Amino acid sequence: MLFKNKSVKALAESYKRIWSIGQALGLMGWDLEVYMPENGANARANAESQLELLIQKYMLEMKKDLRMAKKEKSPNVYEQGFIRSTIRDIDYFTKIPPILIEKFSKATAKGHISWRHAREKSDFSKFKPDLELIVKLAREKAERLGYKKHPYNALLDLYEEEFTVAKADKMFGKMVPRLKKLTEKIYREEKVLRSHPLEKIAYKTEPMRQVNEKILKLFDMPNGRFRMDVSTHPFTMGINVNDVRITTRYEGTDFKRSVFSTIHEMGHAIYELNYDSRLEGTPLSDGASVGVHESQSRFWENIIGRSNAFAGLVTPLLKKELPFTRRYNKNDIYQYFNCVKPSLIRVDADEVTYNFHVYLRYEIEKKLINGDLEVSELPGYWNDMMEKLVGIRPKNDALGVLQDVHWSGGSFGYFPTYVVGNVIAGMTLQKMEKNMGSAALWGKVQKGQFNPIKTWLKDNIQKWGAVYTPNDLQMKVFGNSYNPDPFLSYLERKYLD
Repeated sequence: MLFKNKSVKALAESYKRIWSIGQALGLMGWDLEVYMPENGANARANAESQLELLIQKYMLEMKKDLRMAKKEKSPNVYEQGFIRSTIRDIDYFTKIPPILIEKFSKATAKGHISWRHAREKSDFSKFKPDLELIVKLAREKAERLGYKKHPYNALLDLYEEEFTVAKADKMFGKMVPRLKKLTEKIYREEKVLRSHPLEKIAYKTEPMRQVNEKILKLFDMPNGRFRMDVSTHPFTMGINVNDVRITTRYEGTDFKRSVFSTIHEMGHAIYELNYDSRLEGTPLSDGASVGVHESQSRFWENIIGRSNAFAGLVTPLLKKELPFTRRYNKNDIYQYFNCVKPSLIRVDADEVTYNFHVYLRYEIEKKLINGDLEVSELPGYWNDMMEKLVGIRPKNDALGVLQDVHWSGGSFGYFPTYVVGNVIAGMTLQKMEKNMGSAALWGKVQKGQFNPIKTWLKDNIQKWGAVYTPNDLQMKVFGNSYNPDPFLSYLERKYLD
């Protein structure tokens, strides 16, 4: 039994209502992306906002139970985590009034549709009015939540508990110069391909779907608890520990984009499937943070999926399902998986230059929320920064400022967690190689023996859910936190040695 104290048990019983509504909202969000007719957006937004208001009502009703639980002596780690999570949620709903929640829900539902139209037409002006409202509401949210030193801290904390502009600046301050030197050396030495003929070859959806399904089988994803669908922007939705769903995309060319979208979302799903089942129905049945969650997907997508060992494992499968790959050997496939070049689209960027894309978005969000940049200035600022960081300038808005879905959903503070994920993935690799032995680890990948790797991740990171803060979890597993050195060393070994 996780909870021994009577008052914490009462808190957990009250929380079940919120958990149930969360499942309904998860299903509605999944349906919005996968199946819902476009004209249903307004009604869906109204329904979602009412459910979110109901969550707020129930959370605030838990204040009495929380006060009692906080008085308990010597709570165990699960009780400590439950109390901490509940304090955070109640604090949020106490500070954010129902009218703001309702406005935000409606604005983002409408903004999601206008973003789609704007991206299709490559016309930022079609999204600009809705984004201006969303930014205004995000600024108001930051003010109501409260912060020290920088308003963006209030929003960062929503996704990465206790993460701040100071910590992010320190992380990026170490990474960006070192990555610039790395990319310059990669381009200069020309040991790594910038492009590959396979990027231009068209594929049909059904054979590609078979490739993705068989890759999921290689990783032993459980059919009874997991499924894959298709959406414009791939995502993962954990409804509960026995119902986890991902989506992927099929764009018709450059098949690795579909493969790595699938493996990335699969990494998220593995985390969701590996929470301790005893946490179900509590706020602890969740990732430690968005950054920790992202570390699990980036670990599988990049560190495992783009490895030489995995390229060798998957090449026979590719040759069977995609005939146009038969002229290429394992080394060719590995080179194709690991081209490094300047690119405009974040989700298609290689694992080296990807970090510049996130840094750009971090700087934009920081300035937007602080009032140092206005929405009308976004396209020009974006294009200038892309040219400075990556060396190329977007030709239109679809290839630039309109490429991501996040701002239409009001997810300010989310983008930095992608690089946090890379950083923690690097720390994970370093620790795993130390524990398992480097040769043993990569030998298992080469043979398709993924269960020992999944077990290591479950035992060290995933089973704990949200019991620990992201910082405390990192300290528990690695002995330090948000340390980019292992990730940078991994990239330097891989691309320069």
